[in-house]
Amino acid sequence: MSHALTLASLADGTILSPFSRLRQLLDGIPPGRPPIDLTLGEPRETMPAFVAAKITEAEALFAKYPPIRGSDALRGAIADWIGRRFNLAGAVDPAREILPCNGSREGLFYAAFPAVGRKQGVDGRPAILMCNPFYQAYLGGALAAGAEPVFLNATTATGHLPDLDALAADTALLARTAALYLCSPANPQGAVADAAYIARALDLARAYDFLLFFDECYSEIYSGPPPVGALEVAARTPDRFRNLVVFNSLSKRSNLPGLRSGFSAGDAGFLDTLFEVRNLIGPQMPGPTQHASAAVWAEEQHVTANRRAYAAKYDVADAALGNRFGYVRPAGGFFLWLDMDDIGGGENAALTLWKRFGVKVIPGAYLARTGADGTNPGAPYVRVALVHDAATIGEALERVVHVSA
Repeated sequence: MSHALTLASLADGTILSPFSRLRQLLDGIPPGRPPIDLTLGEPRETMPAFVAAKITEAEALFAKYPPIRGSDALRGAIADWIGRRFNLAGAVDPAREILPCNGSREGLFYAAFPAVGRKQGVDGRPAILMCNPFYQAYLGGALAAGAEPVFLNATTATGHLPDLDALAADTALLARTAALYLCSPANPQGAVADAAYIARALDLARAYDFLLFFDECYSEIYSGPPPVGALEVAARTPDRFRNLVVFNSLSKRSNLPGLRSGFSAGDAGFLDTLFEVRNLIGPQMPGPTQHASAAVWAEEQHVTANRRAYAAKYDVADAALGNRFGYVRPAGGFFLWLDMDDIGGGENAALTLWKRFGVKVIPGAYLARTGADGTNPGAPYVRVALVHDAATIGEALERVVHVSA
């Protein structure tokens, strides 16, 4: 149960990664057909061709300790990108409102420490709230910081985002909340938070003085209008970015998961504190990586091509799935969230798909936690990552539609 999770849970086997759990589920079971792995959300589209050259161009920087705040050029490039993407030209101070990190995961994890640190003295254990299903770094950060992780179910009934009205009614919980992690576009459901939803979450953060950690790492992969950004919403308020930190990276936007390059942006006072935390215990981003990253944030043609590639994959999914398994083309991200309740739920479907068809997917229950009411919002589902080429995805989905046959 969520209330029993502590730092010891990371050491005693109570918490395992979804991929470790899947390995245990499928251990010793041969695939029924040549395998197609649709588990890992690792982009496989073409990365920008100039990245290697940019790293070589700055290779002398490997001989220097890099600035943990990031270079002026990198912070400036990120601020310029935010300005173009979210109609915020000149609105973000690159000196104090941007802090680069080694991929969004590192930033999301370390941010939990100062968030909990500023919430000491509350009545009860500080809490960190997170959407459920959730990204594992949220939970790791909460436990490492000594907070109670509280899981807010995101289901079909709530639009695959946490119910903020229900949260607002729990004033005792909000009083001891240190941070709320939200993700839009959501992993794995693909739901996109609109401006009103983001504003409501920010209002709660300010009313109860906790941090809203807004994970936007899938913001550049979308089917319709570009997803609204939390900085975009916050900039229209008198308090600007107070109580808000947004996280993003080049992993999904630019097909560079191995570069480990991302940023946090928003509340300047909080980022000053996060900088000091990272200065004590966090790794710097290598200088050549910073140099290359600045160039990548400044270039958009490869991002447009990336979106076209994912659109083609969703066209394949539309044709292969129709309305089976509750499929609806997601608003953002590159995952399918398929309802397998009619065939025994996600875990049974994942096992069957592997044994009979050689398709490897993640059971949705492995991406979520079971709540105090005994239900797991991911249990009916499997997550399918559309990271292969369109032909391979088409072959895999043709196998998936036969899972109940």
